[in-house]
Amino acid sequence: MAKRRAAIPHYGTTMMNGTEYYRTRIRDANGKRISIYGRTPTEVYEKVQETRRQLAEETYRRESPTVKEYCEKWLLMQSAHIRATTLIDYTSKVKIHIIEPLGHMRMADVTVDDIRLALVPASKKSASVYKSVNILYKCIFKAAKESRVIDKDPTIYLTGKGGGVAQKDKIPLTDDQVEKLLDAIKGLPPYVFVMLGIYAGLRREEILGLKWDSVYLDCDAPYLTVRRAWHTENNRPVILDELKTNAAYRDIPLPDCLAECLREAKKESASDYVVANRDGDPLSYTQFKRLWQFIVTRTVKERTYYRYENGVRVKHTVHPVLGEKAAHNGKVVYSLDFEVTPHQLRHTYITNLIHASVDPKTVQYLAGHENSKITMDIYAKVKYNKPHELASAMEDIFAQWDAD
Repeated sequence: MAKRRAAIPHYGTTMMNGTEYYRTRIRDANGKRISIYGRTPTEVYEKVQETRRQLAEETYRRESPTVKEYCEKWLLMQSAHIRATTLIDYTSKVKIHIIEPLGHMRMADVTVDDIRLALVPASKKSASVYKSVNILYKCIFKAAKESRVIDKDPTIYLTGKGGGVAQKDKIPLTDDQVEKLLDAIKGLPPYVFVMLGIYAGLRREEILGLKWDSVYLDCDAPYLTVRRAWHTENNRPVILDELKTNAAYRDIPLPDCLAECLREAKKESASDYVVANRDGDPLSYTQFKRLWQFIVTRTVKERTYYRYENGVRVKHTVHPVLGEKAAHNGKVVYSLDFEVTPHQLRHTYITNLIHASVDPKTVQYLAGHENSKITMDIYAKVKYNKPHELASAMEDIFAQWDAD
């Protein structure tokens, strides 16, 4: 059966410059009348349909929430079923990489090009950060489409593969470097932090969230329990009892050197926290950076700083020489010819476990890895990155084959 075509309405006519035109009027969303003209009724009819489509689209876009409004709503919805630590991570990335560049735009107006431009700063971060920001974009716009907030999802063409800066292989500290580091900071604020990193393998947030009620020093085999994590919001510390993964909850035995270090620290402590500020509170982000500067200032890494001289801000470059004292602080000696990061302490701990022939499952537990792949990747790099040992093992195998 043939589809019936809509009947063309009867339109009025008007004369303009001696020519007769058909005319009709429609109203926009604000009630304003719009006149539409055409040489034939069909032309007027088609223009009316197109104008109504444009007005509907304009109304839809105008009523669409801004990216900021929808992202905040999306984060609120996520808070019902994700861990607090995960929500903190999501919130930070959404604010920096989505709301900051696109927050003023309407969700319905965002194009894939807008998103690609917004992702440029994220592409200068690590590959893992770039990938996670891509995933957040996809999740947010997919949810908006499913809720009919937008008609089209502009993220369907995005991919997080191959983006971001590839991270360098983590290099553990050597025994000699560990000794130099501990000698350089003995008696200084970061000493206990460094000891916990090297000899217990705790993450930064686990060390800064550690309380004395989780450190058991008076039993036959001293140990500590990881059950809190430190985070910051607007530079203020937030201590969470909920960890990122179930694997992060673990008991870690303390070697004698760390147990003794913690006993001495506990005698001097007036805080509930193992690593605390002068008021006994957990560190803010700024305070942690200041704590780590005790290490940075003792390295020979070239660095710059600014000083005001006669009212003028002057840039100075320091070229530290190993063994010399700092020009403006005689208590600081440039004694470290290598750089150190907080995560490097933990990686040193894990590496030492592997060198000590601790089995992979135990390493996974002590490291708090939820995914065994993470442990095995590290295990393989450490255990099998010794060509001379592999060559010797292979020779023994081939010799056995020949004997058979």
